Amino acid sequence: MKDDILDVLRKSENPLTEIEIQDKLNVSLDKLCEELRTMEKCGDVYVTKKGKYTLYENTHLKVGRLSVSKKGFGFVLMEGEPDIHIKKENMNGAIHNDLVVCEYISEEEGKIIRILDRSLDTVIGEYAVNEEGKGYIIVDDSRIKMYIIIDEDHRNGAMPGHKVIVKPYAQIHNNKYYGEVIKILGHKDDVGIDILSKVYEHDIEPNFSDETIEELKNIPDEVDVDDLIGRKDLRFEKIITMDGDDAKDFDDAISISKLDNGNYKLGVHIADVTHYVKEGTSLFKDAKERATSVYLVDRVIPMIPHKLSNGICSLNPHVDRLTMTCEMEINSSGKVVNYDVYESVINSKLRMTYNKANLFLEKNIVSEGYEDFTNELKLMSELSAIIRKRRDDRGQVNFDVPEVKIIVDEECKPIKIGKRERGTGEKLIEDFMICANETVAEYITNIGFPMMYRIHEVPSEKKIKEYFMLLKGLGHNVKLNGKFSEIKPYQMQRILDDLKDSNDYEMLTELGLRSMQKAIYSTTNEGHFGLASKCYCHFTSPIRRYPDDTVHKVLKLILHGADLTGKELQDLSKELEREAEHSSLKERNAIECERDVEDMKMAEYMQDHIGEEFDAKVAGVVPSGMFVRLENMVEGRVHVGSMKGDYYIVDEVLQMIIGKKSGKKYRLGDTVRVKCTDASKVEGTIDFELVGGNNEKTEEK
Repeated sequence: MKDDILDVLRKSENPLTEIEIQDKLNVSLDKLCEELRTMEKCGDVYVTKKGKYTLYENTHLKVGRLSVSKKGFGFVLMEGEPDIHIKKENMNGAIHNDLVVCEYISEEEGKIIRILDRSLDTVIGEYAVNEEGKGYIIVDDSRIKMYIIIDEDHRNGAMPGHKVIVKPYAQIHNNKYYGEVIKILGHKDDVGIDILSKVYEHDIEPNFSDETIEELKNIPDEVDVDDLIGRKDLRFEKIITMDGDDAKDFDDAISISKLDNGNYKLGVHIADVTHYVKEGTSLFKDAKERATSVYLVDRVIPMIPHKLSNGICSLNPHVDRLTMTCEMEINSSGKVVNYDVYESVINSKLRMTYNKANLFLEKNIVSEGYEDFTNELKLMSELSAIIRKRRDDRGQVNFDVPEVKIIVDEECKPIKIGKRERGTGEKLIEDFMICANETVAEYITNIGFPMMYRIHEVPSEKKIKEYFMLLKGLGHNVKLNGKFSEIKPYQMQRILDDLKDSNDYEMLTELGLRSMQKAIYSTTNEGHFGLASKCYCHFTSPIRRYPDDTVHKVLKLILHGADLTGKELQDLSKELEREAEHSSLKERNAIECERDVEDMKMAEYMQDHIGEEFDAKVAGVVPSGMFVRLENMVEGRVHVGSMKGDYYIVDEVLQMIIGKKSGKKYRLGDTVRVKCTDASKVEGTIDFELVGGNNEKTEEK
């Protein structure tokens, strides 16, 4: 009924009453009213002061999910639209993750006028007892301003120090509530409880349903001979996988050869997850709801159970596995001149690791077991360079932003932090996957079936202007031929190329990335700005991403000759649209969880280094001061109030802090000497103070 109501409202020039909608749909008024109330709560329809219904797109209002920072301000997140900045004083009682209605008060700033849905059903925190012996909760998430009282009848066995999940059940006044302990996670000092608390805090379920566990009993350990019917047999092909040393789920494999005409034949073989995770099953429901695997420092919370992800779906060596193959003929210019997409069965001949592959690719050292695959590795290296050059020539934006790698011991205590290195092997696999994703997207689009695209829209004019102002303020001579609103990927890449020799390149690259829109999933093909791609999707990681499974589903409809009616195609498109929105939300949620865990572990690491001095670089400037980054990627803040000897003015636009008396400047990329003064594992924050600086380079700019 929801889709029918939306169609009626889209076609109407004016808001409609319940009776007017009923007349057009010929449905029960009671059922219609019930559906309208649900749609109102979900932000699908807007109710005017006169009690009439219309779409939010017909109003000046926006609906989205509120994301609150630890500093108190927030953003209203809307898929396919720029985020709206919300100051602390404009929250109007909304808290983190609420579904809200807001209105603009400036070009990119808004205020919340209504809370549609308080999604906060449960809270994660530590059970504690005050001096009077009364139980209460110390809420983990500083963004949630709640004081929760736990009486004896609702403690449910919780003891001081326990990390618990609490359900607030009665509001006393303002942010004061009564709550009930519904789950004890463990003692706060138990191994891994800190990370588990973050998982639940971000509404990520680490366990699969009982129904799913039961269904696993029917999942085979080996490929059934009947499953081979209709598939192309590639089991005797020289196919390999290449992944990290600690990887256990292999969802992509590669084959490569040189054709007589001089072109390359590249086969990208992807695990056929949808063969085992079928619609209507509990396995499918769990995968769809999770939408993505979550990768944390000590564990992976998989989208599908390990029996599938590490077993029958994983392209393990020397065993038969069902796959979806994208086979491409690529010429010396990197153009795909011919391709074929089909269902297949493979038997991987070697499980390569990036480290051993890189030994050959970068140092010509042949590892044991790799002797018979050196020719394939050479061809991979050749083709990767060709494909990458083609993408570079068309203007892809290479945001080479470093990632942090945190190593923990058996007690989950961080013992080493540094940059995650990416070698030639990692990059060539990335090149091949991008090529396959583009080819599959083009294939489905040309046929005319609906699908879920991976899109990356053109950056907003305002953010690009601000980025250019920053670059010029830092002394970089940058020019843009044309309008900011019409910037092309190649223009952005030229700017990054011109910055490569500057000492602030790493930070400027990150800020450039932040000026971009976020990549999301959508049924509307808006292209991918960063890749300079007109048509792109996710096809190559169905074990860890649900959108890839939707692409496989559409591919199978095509390959099996499905003759869908116009109505069926429309229904499929609407279904994919809902799934795209959900997948984008879950992806963002997973990223936030991963970042919070990293922040927590970096703070825990620095607790053992309080009082020590380090060399650092200014990584960003905010109203309260600046962030600095150590050589090992640990990042913390220097509060402007701790900067003694002068009154410092913060210029956030130009990413600069200036001493009013001395004129001393701290700018992005400057080298400074800092001392760690505090680190809070709970907050995931690290505090530094300046003990010296090196600003000679700054003055020379």
